Amino acid sequence: MTAPAWQADPYTDALRTGRGPLFLRRPDGWLLPLEVERWCADPDDADLTVLERCRGAVLDIGCGPGRLVAALAALGRPTLGIDVSPEAVARTLRIGGSALHRSVFDPLPREGSWGTALLIDGNIGIGGDPKALLSRVADLVADDGALLAETAPLDVDERVQVRVYDGSAQGSAFPWARVGTTALLDYAASAGWAADEAELWTVAGRTFVALRRARRPRLIPQRGSVSDAVL
Repeated sequence: MTAPAWQADPYTDALRTGRGPLFLRRPDGWLLPLEVERWCADPDDADLTVLERCRGAVLDIGCGPGRLVAALAALGRPTLGIDVSPEAVARTLRIGGSALHRSVFDPLPREGSWGTALLIDGNIGIGGDPKALLSRVADLVADDGALLAETAPLDVDERVQVRVYDGSAQGSAFPWARVGTTALLDYAASAGWAADEAELWTVAGRTFVALRRARRPRLIPQRGSVSDAVL
């Protein structure tokens, strides 16, 4: 039997050793390389541009081996990583970060009050439904909260079934998405984010988007309404 997604031996072994090769594999055989060595190293110059934009308490969704969580913790920033891989969570804890073995769609601490949420290293693909993911993240952050997301460096909007694969062994199939900046902004506009106010930047071939929660209209109760009577 194959192991559950992101708990297969290829992924666990790669995190334990800190090196690949490791891929996401589509049914047609196409391979997306996963940058395990970079994930297990210290934050690089592109990562630092993300860290410097973090405000308030930070939730790193799909934190992987925890380099961003640990770096923020070292700066004194309240930070929590979540990941569905037990080995990723264990490694994050070992290097000084805080992490929970959770899906973003599970109940989480501090829902509705996070200052910044992170979807880095392709994690906009989680669940294979970018709009549903962005809507969920909008519920997790505070009204003035932000999302920092890394997008595919191509103009792509793809939903596929993939498997974690190391060239010989592979895990079970699970849904994933690849989303470029244009597609991300389209999804964000209908998922509670102010897409027209997005900040875009590129470093070392990696592309990023910073989004703020869309302003919610303030409802003013009509005179004589139930709300007015309560007030």
